[in-house]
Amino acid sequence: MELLTVSYLITILVLWISYKVYKWSHPKSKANLPPGSTGLPYIGETLQFFTPYYLYDIPPFIKKRVSRYGSLFLTSIVGQKIVVSTDPEVNNYIFQQEDKIFECFYTDGFVKLLGTESILAYHGNLHKYIKNLILRLVSPENLKENLLHGMDLNTRNAFRSWSSHGSVEVKEESADMVFAYAAKLVMSYDETKAKKNNLRGSFKDFLDGLISFPINIPGTAFHACLQGRKNAMKAITDAFIERQTSTNKLNEHTDFLDYLIEEINDKDTILNQAIAADLVFVILFATFETTSTSITMATKFLSDHPNVLEELTKEHLNILKNRSEQDTGITWKEYKSMTFTHMVINETVRLANIVPGIFRRVIKDVNLKGYTIPKGMIVMVSPSTVHLNSDKYEDPLAFNPWRWKGKELHLGSKEFMAFGGGVRLCVGADFAKLQLAVYLHYLVTKYRWKVTKGGEIIRKPGLMFPNGLHMQISELQN
Repeated sequence: MELLTVSYLITILVLWISYKVYKWSHPKSKANLPPGSTGLPYIGETLQFFTPYYLYDIPPFIKKRVSRYGSLFLTSIVGQKIVVSTDPEVNNYIFQQEDKIFECFYTDGFVKLLGTESILAYHGNLHKYIKNLILRLVSPENLKENLLHGMDLNTRNAFRSWSSHGSVEVKEESADMVFAYAAKLVMSYDETKAKKNNLRGSFKDFLDGLISFPINIPGTAFHACLQGRKNAMKAITDAFIERQTSTNKLNEHTDFLDYLIEEINDKDTILNQAIAADLVFVILFATFETTSTSITMATKFLSDHPNVLEELTKEHLNILKNRSEQDTGITWKEYKSMTFTHMVINETVRLANIVPGIFRRVIKDVNLKGYTIPKGMIVMVSPSTVHLNSDKYEDPLAFNPWRWKGKELHLGSKEFMAFGGGVRLCVGADFAKLQLAVYLHYLVTKYRWKVTKGGEIIRKPGLMFPNGLHMQISELQN
């Protein structure tokens, strides 16, 4: 009798699990969804999505499904059903219909990491307001009038330090360089003078687990990531409190933090300390991480392609030749004249594909290529499948800056979305491109360098340098 009861219960359990699996794999919907697989319940196809792969290819996860299902397919990642688009026309439509049919979306785990008060969580007028706050800091006008000189000086100081050591790991050192300038610019933070908080270390902990499986258990990368964010937010919040309680009255904005505090004190603003602190966190994170990754990739590509390095060096030596004084910093006019440099930058970020996917949520039912995507569904734009598409780029896996000759170098398009698109075009893109150009100028005109080891790249799915990129560097003698 007991054996029959156990057997009966097991049968019921198996049927229940089978039913759950079926319901997960065949969700009820009036929509005509693209073909695909949602994998196992809750887990979905997350493990396949996070499987490491090498740089020079479209992600195998996506390539395999495109060949099977077409340019639009259904999947499930970290418990979320997602329609993936690899179609340039569809991608562009998604960006252009921001806040009309689509809105920005991040998974629960990602929002938890970046903060519910983050600019990433806002839509419509709220997003526009926060974006305008950031533009006060990184607009082309402010870059030209106020930031270029400080960025130039910070970069020169970093190069001097690197050459004094003789050898550096490019990713870490360039991240330190950009972070030092951004932290000073935003909140007058100096790591060498900080008494209580290691802000750079907290961000490093945060970044190490940013793109990881969202399991919050001590010892996991995700848990360390959360702790890194917590520590960084404490340092930023402490800076706000210290500044707000200071007896010194502000007569002018000395840094971005002062500007935010004045904005908070405006009775008509929606800004509060929590939102402002989270805004500082996102600015610091986005500014130094993506920029240092691009710097590292550019260094690797130049090392691997002497013909590109020769052409780039020629452009920058010509800039020096036309100066009346050799030791002055880069001027805005010189920066705007760096045509080949911007071709190198565009080609670097095209191949780097730093952002593995851009997510949007459907606000109302929409038809995409004959499929009906219902309200509430998540779609993911895949930049790499466009950037590495042989129909759009001849020999797409080759590093060839000359492919950009005669083309628009400063805007996004259907074929180029390294900085996003639409109203969500990366607000810090101009800052990143300026920093890259300044770095390249001093690299090719003032220093002798060569890559000595490292340079291997994997994605899981974010771009990583498991062995770093090590560079031997020394100052050129006049």
